Amino acid sequence: MSVTEEIRARLEAAFAPSHLDVVDDSESHRGHGGYREGGESHFNVAIRATAFEGQSRIQRHRAVHVALGKALVGRIHALSLDIGV
Repeated sequence: MSVTEEIRARLEAAFAPSHLDVVDDSESHRGHGGYREGGESHFNVAIRATAFEGQSRIQRHRAVHVALGKALVGRIHALSLDIGV
């Protein structure tokens, strides 16, 4: 399973989002720190789920990181999150 697919699967399982967009943006970081040939190092994630209702921005970010798990987060160099209800 690719990192992109793993991110998608874990977030869908944890939050049952109404909207989820996972974009591998690695190629636009070619030559920068953390770039790996073949990609899957830099991601943009947009997620909307009622599970985030009433949570602060930091609580939402922490919840996403917990859902992804330390092992998966450790394989990602950069993760941009757009989280809403």
